[in-house]
Amino acid sequence: MEFRNLKIYQPDGTFRSGGLSISGDRITGTEAGSDAADMGGLYAVPGLVDLHFHGCMGYDFCDGTAEAISALASYQAQNGVAAICPATMTYPEEKLSEIAQAAAAWSAEPHEAALVGINMEGPFISEKKKGAQNAAYLHAPDAAMFRRVQEKAHGLFKLCDMAPELPGAMETIEELSGEVRISLAHTEADYDIACEAFRRGARQATHLFNAMPPFSHRAPGVIGAALDNENVTVELIADGVHIHPSVVRAVFTLCSGRVILISDSMMATGLADGEYSLGGQAVTVRGNLATLHDGTIAGSATNLMDCVRSAVRMGIPLGQAVQAASTNPARALGIEHDYGSLEAGKLANVVLLDDELNIHTILLRGRML
Repeated sequence: MEFRNLKIYQPDGTFRSGGLSISGDRITGTEAGSDAADMGGLYAVPGLVDLHFHGCMGYDFCDGTAEAISALASYQAQNGVAAICPATMTYPEEKLSEIAQAAAAWSAEPHEAALVGINMEGPFISEKKKGAQNAAYLHAPDAAMFRRVQEKAHGLFKLCDMAPELPGAMETIEELSGEVRISLAHTEADYDIACEAFRRGARQATHLFNAMPPFSHRAPGVIGAALDNENVTVELIADGVHIHPSVVRAVFTLCSGRVILISDSMMATGLADGEYSLGGQAVTVRGNLATLHDGTIAGSATNLMDCVRSAVRMGIPLGQAVQAASTNPARALGIEHDYGSLEAGKLANVVLLDDELNIHTILLRGRML
């Protein structure tokens, strides 16, 4: 399979004119012969990688069933997401173990995004910054508990969120940092505590600005610490609800090359407005806005490709938005050998977009979707 006359995404966030040749499920080259299909100058971008979302199409990852995971993976693939790392909510160890076992037993069909990891968003988080997480199941940071659940998942947990100010958190971060990527989340930490957590091995900040102290000129908090630590990536929900466009532009400038776009989507994504649930709590969805009944924002109702489009409308160059939605999350998850760019040897996960960023064609592991 060969395509020519494409604007092909490069890992540095630029585009170059050229073609793609594909054999089986792999990209074999970035040139194509004159008899290749002429794609009329479409953008070619790698399949996206969503490392933080909860659900869509009426299903939640925490349903803990093969049916739910398949529904998530199918919807994501149809929207240009090739690899998923769905997030758990704050639940007891028994429930987390059941979810982990279901994920470990699941495998993708040809039309479904690959399950490349799990993101443990709870329960090692702050009660005061819990957001839409259920306070009844909060738990002190506990390396032994994480490892028990990780064993049930057969090693699928690639991210573990933590509030570093909690008792025992620093020691847990230091102990687990070689086993899983630690992300600071749902936290009241100040700048110094966050910097110490990064020194101990944390490498990410979960949905920057959300569920953490605000960034101010005398109290920069987790946000300032993340800006100052160049080995730290920052998640951003660019859905037009969670973060003001000015702040999105500022983060892309201040954290050049280390932004990760996430959808943080919940089960209402892809469906009509109405009443849904997240982590066992009732959620009302109106357009892009999902809230608990007390008004707390409860995830998003937007998929990752829509977040890319939203970021571009906010003034982020398309190449930088794709880098943040594919290359950077692939690196954070340690799957960059297969995902995140359109280089020879990588999986043939290719999304062709027109100038309005509408999806023209999707190739998922070399197969036309």
